[in-house]
Amino acid sequence: MKKRVYIIHGWEFKPKHNWYPWLKKELEKRDFEVIVPEMPNTEAPEIKAWVQYLEGVVGQPDEQTYFVGHSIGCQAILRYLQKTGKKVGGVVCVGGWFELTGIKEEGEEVLKVVRPWLETPIDFEKVRNTTDKFIAILSDDDYYVSFEKHQKSFKDNLDAEIIVEHNKGHFVKDDGVTELPSAFESVLKLSK
Repeated sequence: MKKRVYIIHGWEFKPKHNWYPWLKKELEKRDFEVIVPEMPNTEAPEIKAWVQYLEGVVGQPDEQTYFVGHSIGCQAILRYLQKTGKKVGGVVCVGGWFELTGIKEEGEEVLKVVRPWLETPIDFEKVRNTTDKFIAILSDDDYYVSFEKHQKSFKDNLDAEIIVEHNKGHFVKDDGVTELPSAFESVLKLSK
């Protein structure tokens, strides 16, 4: 059976943004089936809608199913795994977060969207029961994600391997990130 990879984009992004097309192309060269779904209402993502959408897109996950999330996409993947409880091959979280830095300055509309993601707990034990293969890719200068806190959170909550990138910001095109070899190498490592 062919290995499947789902790349889940971040808030306000689309499948053709940032490094997603590059990663898709590189993985397809290695004979992975790669799906980059356009998540619903990306300007104001909601937990329930994103998790349900993932359930529909993925269908029956198995241990040949891998996920790569970016930013809020990581949250969506973890909440999806918590709900399904099905075994998967592994998860790569790029710029993932459990709290955000400087978000209050973004205004009430942003806070209204992000508050449920921050305040609705994730059952990490249920998530860990789906796979023991987690990799978190964090940038040392991410303006939304506290590097030290999230390095500890991913390690403590998911026993994730931590990969540190330097000067990649929040891993978006505006930060100059249109390719992300560490994400590619992480998927290869998880799928061995």
